[in-house]
Amino acid sequence: MQQLGFEGMPQRLYTCTPTRLGTWLDCPRRYRMTYLDRPPPGKGPPWAHNSLGASVHNALAGWWRRPRAERTVTAAGDLLEGGWIEEGFAGPAQSARYRRWARGLVESYVAGLDPDCEPVGVERTVATRTDLVAVSGRIDRLDERRRDDGSAELVVVDYKTGRHVLTVDDARTSLPLALYALAAERVMRRPCRRVELHHLPTGRVLAWEHTAESLARHLRRAEAIAAECAAADEWFRARRDGPAAERAAADETFPPRPGGWCGWCDYRARCPEGSAASEPRRPSDGLGDGAGDDAAGDDAAGGDTAVDDAAGLPEPFGAARPG
Repeated sequence: MQQLGFEGMPQRLYTCTPTRLGTWLDCPRRYRMTYLDRPPPGKGPPWAHNSLGASVHNALAGWWRRPRAERTVTAAGDLLEGGWIEEGFAGPAQSARYRRWARGLVESYVAGLDPDCEPVGVERTVATRTDLVAVSGRIDRLDERRRDDGSAELVVVDYKTGRHVLTVDDARTSLPLALYALAAERVMRRPCRRVELHHLPTGRVLAWEHTAESLARHLRRAEAIAAECAAADEWFRARRDGPAAERAAADETFPPRPGGWCGWCDYRARCPEGSAASEPRRPSDGLGDGAGDDAAGDDAAGGDTAVDDAAGLPEPFGAARPG
């Protein structure tokens, strides 16, 4: 039964994650298949580069959760080995090669960390809301650091394991990182303006110092995207059980955005335009030709003063991932 509305009632909040907003921008059809179609369409096979990235993230999270005395370099490698995700690799030999490479990656990274410097949060979920949107997400690591004047501030840290060459602009323009900083500041009631991408394969830190104005711009952008998503969601739900002609019109409201990236889409086989736009990728194609030269990972992230430093991170490894 449709809920009655009354004049002057507040607009319903659009509840989302940064990933959901990003999916809408990337491809409205993939957004529909991911979040609206019921039953959801079947996906393709798992990707090896996602397995590698998740294995590294899990190992680093587990390392920080260990008692202080157990935060050793070897422990980080053991966590990687014990939690290694096998899915998507071409076979046991390829999986073992990348497991060894990833072990070296996490061990070199934690060798540059101070195990006594306890994070405020690891895999910490934060959330914030406005009159239009309620957004939540999970931060890889939330640090507390001291400014030059001695005051404390929060820093959002996002791990990256991919071969994509990151720049400071990836930190500056990342909508997810900006929203995490906003949410962390509001939840923890402490300033949070700095966001960092830690690219493990090269040992680089790509950082950005936001201002209140730059964070407000990102929030307005998120609200605008959320408004588009909310309107599309309502359109779809109103017609989901209607005549076939109405359901077919969803292709106009949720059009595909085909390109070479369609070869990496989980729903490529169910999208004629995507299938025509690119060759299918094999589950292990994102890894490159060999561990030590190539290894794949996650998406780039996003935030007004640039900083690019090494901050005690390991020497470069050489990297990888689909571009």
